[in-house]
Amino acid sequence: MTKIDTSSNIPFNNNLDFCVGTGRMGLALQKEYMDQLAFVQEHIGFSHIRGHGLFTDDMAIYQEREDFHDKGNIHIEYNFTYLDLVMDGYLNLGIRPFLELGFMPEKMASGDQHVFFWKGNVTPPKSYDSWTTLVKKTLNHLIDRYGREEVVTWPVEVWNEPNLKVFWKDADMQEYFKLFDLTFAAVKEVDPRFKVGGPAVCGGSDEVWISAFMEHVEENGLDIDFVTRHHYTTEPPVPDGRYGYPPLSDPELGFANLKTTRDIIDSHEKYRGLPIHITEYNTAYIPNAPLHDTTRNAAYIAQQLSRLGDGNESYSYWTFGDIFEEFGVPFAPFHGGFGLVANGCIPKPTFWTFVFFKQIKGMRCIHRDDSSVIVADDNGGIHGICWNFVLHGKGEEKTLDFSFDLPSGRYCKVIKTVDEDHANPLRIWHDLGEPSSLSSEQKEIIKAGSTPGITTDSVNVVDKEMELKIDLVPESVVKFDIYPATLTPDRGYDYDRAVRGEEAKQE
Repeated sequence: MTKIDTSSNIPFNNNLDFCVGTGRMGLALQKEYMDQLAFVQEHIGFSHIRGHGLFTDDMAIYQEREDFHDKGNIHIEYNFTYLDLVMDGYLNLGIRPFLELGFMPEKMASGDQHVFFWKGNVTPPKSYDSWTTLVKKTLNHLIDRYGREEVVTWPVEVWNEPNLKVFWKDADMQEYFKLFDLTFAAVKEVDPRFKVGGPAVCGGSDEVWISAFMEHVEENGLDIDFVTRHHYTTEPPVPDGRYGYPPLSDPELGFANLKTTRDIIDSHEKYRGLPIHITEYNTAYIPNAPLHDTTRNAAYIAQQLSRLGDGNESYSYWTFGDIFEEFGVPFAPFHGGFGLVANGCIPKPTFWTFVFFKQIKGMRCIHRDDSSVIVADDNGGIHGICWNFVLHGKGEEKTLDFSFDLPSGRYCKVIKTVDEDHANPLRIWHDLGEPSSLSSEQKEIIKAGSTPGITTDSVNVVDKEMELKIDLVPESVVKFDIYPATLTPDRGYDYDRAVRGEEAKQE
């Protein structure tokens, strides 16, 4: 049994809600997208949102118009109609952009290399002057519309995963550094208070790129504001039909890899302690991994949330919802999408992991280990999140035993469970026959079974010690809440008589 000192104060950066990811920004013009974001904001409430495609042609910001009377004379125009609609929608839901600057407008691009179903251009600009003008025009428009004091608080990231050839032509490091330097200067010219960072690299060559990036910014005297990178925790997927099945990686390998970024930055005295923002993370790095829809994912992510704040300022889950088209439009409501929410605003198991961690945000941490986080509130309550993730196979059940020193009195114990039988819409969909299109009745059934199981009990603490046993089946997440609950019945109200009848009075 683990005895918990309720007076402890253990460091725990629970910053789960700073930012969340999205597909390309143009998708925000769709109703279902905004419905899912509203649902996520209502239950979790993220502060920022980061997505690709700010400058791709579906947003229509950069325009070139040939003069009707003077053929060959090209006029540059900037159209912010869709940008305004997207930003208005975000701000109305209480979420601000974490601006990722990319990809390249077609008419500005130096080549025709594209990525994704929606064809984001990943080549450098033909003219860096045109690129930096686009950046400045866009930021100044946002300032004019939403106010300088507001917009300068929006973080700015330069490009996405330039260490991969699919996202930056030839993964040309020196060309990226040129893009970063000129973009950094352009943003700071608009207002030096903007926070700007990069290089937004993914794993694999991250150590090489981050080392080179830090050396480059130091040699060039750039006072960058933060460093960004990504964090995915599966092995390469095994493809089958439309789907991929990636084995989970040992999480310790991922945490060790993250620490290398912290160590590299801190090896530069000028940048020691510089904030690190993980601007994408999830288990699988593909949007068609059924793993994402499972309770296994929920349990694995619980441990990630308990530790990602160690050395990192923030960490942005990729993504909030399943309106997402990198590989095209999905064929089924449960298709292994990145989202916390499936289409139809159906919460997946991992959604509840986030809800649980949001509910304990700001509370004093009194215990943290590989299977649990426990906090205390200011009103005598104790709250904990426990998990049992499985790397391979079916796993085994485990039990966590805790004891707490609490003042004598009556308490209410609440247990919320996410497992195979609770908050598991994937299983219900499977039992229904895996329909590719949900009827209204099927959707209602799935939603009804998509919330955690809840049990309550009253506990009397006599000798200032409460014992708590948490049983965890494989691939489960359990949240417990212990509240002081002094019984204060109304005059004449007798609970036992209400539930057992008049005979209870005679006992």
